[in-house]
Amino acid sequence: MRAAVIHNALNGTRPDQEDTLVQARAVLEALVSLGIGSSILSMSLDLEAARTELAALSPDIIFNLVEELADDIRLAPLAPSLFAHMRLPFTGSDAQALTLSGDKVLCKRILDAAGIPSPAWVLPDGTCGGMGTGGKCSAKADEKIDHKAGSHSFAAGRYLCKSVHEHASLGLDEDCLVDATTVKDVTDRLAACIARHGGHWFAERYVDGREFNIAIIAGVNGDEPQVLPFAEIEFRDFGADRPKIVGYAAKWDEDCFEYVNTVRRFTFPESDAPLLAMLESATKACWHAFGLAGYARIDYRVDGDGSAEHPFVAYVIDVNSNPCIAPDAGLAAAAHRAGLDYAALIKRIVDAGLNQTTAQNIVYAAGK
Repeated sequence: MRAAVIHNALNGTRPDQEDTLVQARAVLEALVSLGIGSSILSMSLDLEAARTELAALSPDIIFNLVEELADDIRLAPLAPSLFAHMRLPFTGSDAQALTLSGDKVLCKRILDAAGIPSPAWVLPDGTCGGMGTGGKCSAKADEKIDHKAGSHSFAAGRYLCKSVHEHASLGLDEDCLVDATTVKDVTDRLAACIARHGGHWFAERYVDGREFNIAIIAGVNGDEPQVLPFAEIEFRDFGADRPKIVGYAAKWDEDCFEYVNTVRRFTFPESDAPLLAMLESATKACWHAFGLAGYARIDYRVDGDGSAEHPFVAYVIDVNSNPCIAPDAGLAAAAHRAGLDYAALIKRIVDAGLNQTTAQNIVYAAGK
């Protein structure tokens, strides 16, 4: 068997961009240790060049690590689209799943339709969702609802402004938080974020609760997906005046307070059993709602303490269909807790890609 490990061509030197090469080299090493001859290729927007190179190599499997093209995450689905066009087996989710999950506002609409909780949100034009029937938010928190007009009241509170498309928490810091009494408070902060960073932004209700990253991988031989051991991010020594967010610095700046004091843990008291069961169920629901494949990670913020007065509510804050798979990343750590070393994890993902392609070819042949 021969594999091609494909990553996006790097156009910058941000830590998250350089991490792409770390992942590619680690995957290559794991594949070689499994006796799979492999090579690393980089992909740009020159799709014809990529097609020619892949046709010459004719790999049995492509390990897809393309996270963006031309520094634009919206173009990442072009990679699996090309692989599918060439009928080459590849790992991970297909173009449709990457598109649905890569647009965070579209993602929230799909979660809403599937009945999976996610925080209420606001768009730069004042449109909001997750607060009722849809439509424009009213300008004041206490303004009466006019359902006939398709509008509903804005829920005052703290909101977190986020990029619609960027990944790796790019641009996310405490300046993205706003305490809002009117929808204009939110749209003004969104305008400031757009002016500062560019691109498309939205805001979602900030849930000041526990944060979980739940990894999920394809089952063996087409079985149901396997939810890996639950990981909670602990915010250690965060005072009341320090927002509990895993921003860009917390992920990539090894010298900053947030990086040092956001710590992953995998052990939980028995009292958390109902919450963990809720997270497992929601993670599998996300897998099916978005058509995920291979491996993924679903991030949550949890409200409530599990009591009758304040039951647990797990809100999805991110559906990551192409998460970091570096050996020190959360998904690999969760797999290790499940008894899969790094090479075994890579083999599971490769096998899933081959099985998925076999199933698709059977469907294609039957449709002829």
